[in-house]
This record gives sequence, structure tokens and C-alpha cells, in this order.
Amino acid sequence: MIDSNVPRIGFVSLGCPKNLVDSERILTQLRIEGYDVVPSYDDADLVIVNTCGFIDSAVQESLEAVGEALSENGKVIVTGCLGAKEDQIREVHPKVLEITGPHSYEQVLEHVHRYVPRPEYNPFVNLVPEQGVKLTPKHFAYLKISEGCNHKCTFCIIPSMRGDLDSRPIGDVLSEARRLANAGVKELLVISQDTSAYGVDVKHKTGFADGMPVKTHIQALCEELGKMGVWVRLHYVYPYPHVDDLIPLMRDGKILPYLDIPLQHASPRILKLMKRPGAVDRTLERIRSWREICPEITIRSTFIVGFPGETEEDFQLLLDFIEQAELDRVGCFTYSPVEGARANELADPVPEDVKQERFERFMALQQEVSTRKLAQKVGKVVQVLIDEVDEEGAIGRSSADAPEIDGVVYLNGETDLIPGQMVQVTITHSDEYDLWGELA
Repeated sequence: MIDSNVPRIGFVSLGCPKNLVDSERILTQLRIEGYDVVPSYDDADLVIVNTCGFIDSAVQESLEAVGEALSENGKVIVTGCLGAKEDQIREVHPKVLEITGPHSYEQVLEHVHRYVPRPEYNPFVNLVPEQGVKLTPKHFAYLKISEGCNHKCTFCIIPSMRGDLDSRPIGDVLSEARRLANAGVKELLVISQDTSAYGVDVKHKTGFADGMPVKTHIQALCEELGKMGVWVRLHYVYPYPHVDDLIPLMRDGKILPYLDIPLQHASPRILKLMKRPGAVDRTLERIRSWREICPEITIRSTFIVGFPGETEEDFQLLLDFIEQAELDRVGCFTYSPVEGARANELADPVPEDVKQERFERFMALQQEVSTRKLAQKVGKVVQVLIDEVDEEGAIGRSSADAPEIDGVVYLNGETDLIPGQMVQVTITHSDEYDLWGELA
């Protein structure tokens, strides 16, 4: 039964895991202050829309979500990446109450207080879990270690939205990780705009966790996280040389043997236009070295095809790289102009039909690579974290599979398992993306 005296806030969260963490922080504070969070517009005294503004399709989705909230409720606060472009939002939706940019937690709460005053008596404060309100399943959580980015990639506007690198104090990060682990989280997904740059902005100063000195550095962070008895998965790792030092931690089982490195392309000329590192031969050498040190490592990356100026020769260099690198998990996007990105000014835009044709050729090749690599796992025993169970069986993930972006492991007929359970599985079948198995 709904208590009509408790103010109710509707919430819409769009975009990437980094945005999801921002939403969780706002929701946690709302609950601490006694607000109720409701899933429908009708029951809400106010709606918050946390937007994405990275590419044009995300901008459109965000604007549509704001429009729907206005239509259904009428009282809307907008925050998130698209909030950095207030004029663009107000041009389409002038009736929005307030607009803030990303990671503006305090401002969002101030706006909520203005339109929906906080309860005088807070009956919920003791009901908020120690780890805060989470939008992910109970057994995994995103751990954001920094905001912003120091890079100036020509296709990206994130630095203009979220600012330069701003690393969280290592003591705060480790305290949050410990609370999550103590609450039953089995997997921590470490995220930021540039995970391997963690601590660069504070010159890797020494912080404190549980009274012990710890350097503000990705390697030190991983070493400490590796003591917590949970899976630790690294995302958005820019390929700095010191990333090599993380591979022994993977080999030794301290963190998952999984590395998400957004390489973006393999043509030195295109990488230069992107303002990305261009030593492709060196990248191949490092990948080979990583596999020698940790044969179980899974390497994920993302690439852009159809970038302005990309020729057939450039694209062929990318295909050659995909064949040689044999990356385990790959995402591919056709280049999309983003308002404010410097790449929009580059000459020789690639026609849409050529972009699509290259995307299809790229994915066909990567499917061959992925099919071949997954077939090698048939007959092996792997540890699997169960995500969901229905009447047909259980679905889980191995160390090679990040939630929502990678493949899964199907356990047909296993209906007695529960989400969050770790099991040993013998792999019996594979296709281009997923695995099937039986309990070992």
C-alpha cells in the first residue's frame, strides 16, 4: 500500500554503466532522505531522467525519454551527459524544470528539494542497505574509480561533458568495494572513462585504506581488490605501458584474466586522425606477450569503421589486424557524427552504404575468429557465475564474459541453481558467441 505522505520520485536511467553508477548514487541519497522511488510516472511527484549524450542516437533516445516523462508526468529534472547541452534540451523541451550535467549529485538533490521538499521524518534511513541502492542484480556491481578523461580523441565529446580526469580517493574506492563484497556481490566491474589512468591526476599519491597506505594507482588498486575474494573485471583500459604489469595479477588469479581495451582501429593513418596511439605492430607484440604470461586471458576491444577519410586500404589493415590479433570479444560501430566532435571537420566522409558494407565484412570476419576460439573451450571445465534461472534452465557467465556485452553460458535443465551461485561447468557445445555446458 502506498503511503500518500511519502514523496515519490520517478527515475529513468539511460546510457553506459558509468551513468548507471551516477543513478545509483542519486537513488541512494533519495532513499536516505526518505523519498520513495517509484517505477511509474503516474505515482511520481517528480521525475528525474539521467541522460546519455555520447552519439546522436543516444541523444535522440534521451530527448524522447524526457518528452515521455513530460507528457506523462509534467514535472521533470534532467541530468547526465546530455545535460551538459542545456540549450539543446530546452530547444526541444522548454518545460523541463531543471537541467544539470553529469556527476552533479548535489545539484540534482537540491533541485528535488526545491520542487518536492524532503520528509521531516525519515522512516527509511535504516532500511537503505550499507552498499546503497543498486540497479544491477545483487551478485554484481559496477565500481567507478574516476570521472572524466584527459584524452582528446577527435570522435569523442566525453571530456567536454565530464571534464578532465578526476580520480576518486583510493580509500573511498576500496571502502565501497569492501561494502559491496560484504553485501554478497560476487563480481566487481571496475569502470571509468580511462581506467588505466587512475591516479595520474593526483600523481599517484598515497592514500589509506583500513589504516594502511595504498598508492593511488591501478596496479595497487587491483592488488587490494584481489584480496576481497570476488571476481574483479577491468573495463575501458587505455593501453599504457604499465598495463603490462596487470597481466601477472591475472595469471595469479588476483583479478579476472579479462582486459577490455578500446583500440578503435588498426590503420596508423586513421588512428592519427582519431588522436589515438598508432603503434599497431607494438600492440600485436603486447597481445602475444600477454598471452604468453597468462594463456587464459580474454581480450575485448571495440572498433569504429567508416571514420572520415577511411579508405579501403585503411579498412583492409583493420581486417588484417583482426585476423592476426584473434581478439576474443569485439564490438564494432559505424562512425556516427557527434555534435561538437572535432572529427566532424575532417575531410572525405565515408558514405553510409560503404560504412554498412564494411561493418558487415568486419563482423563476418570476427564471427569466424570468435567461433574458432570458442570451439577450443569445448571439453574444458570453467567456473560460471549464474545470472538467471527460468523453467528451461540457468544462464551464467564465465570469466570471459562481461554482463550484457559478451556471451553467456547456457545450462539447459538446471533449474535448481540460483542467481549469484558459482558452479563448475564442463563445456559441451559452442557457437559464434555463446557456450553450452553441464555441471561438472
